[in-house]
Amino acid sequence: MKILALEHELPTTTAEGFQKYAKDEARQVWALVKAGVIRETNFRADRSEAILVLECQTVEEAREALSTLPYVENQLITFELIPLKAYTGYERLFEKI
Repeated sequence: MKILALEHELPTTTAEGFQKYAKDEARQVWALVKAGVIRETNFRADRSEAILVLECQTVEEAREALSTLPYVENQLITFELIPLKAYTGYERLFEKI
């Protein structure tokens, strides 16, 4: 299942906190990319928050994978997880009128 993960900074977040765990965060994101869990990584253009696309069996599996990120472990960020399904609207093009 494809899952969209929207990062949200927690109110207690500081720039120092991000700096402290930045390399460890990048290493763990890379590990999840290599494992095929994270398929895409992007930043929002309007603010410094990540948008990830994950491939997992369930939303809970995605939540568990993201919980291994140092920024999540150290309560700097959280993720809103949105399960996606394939668009079926194209079928309307082939309906008999």
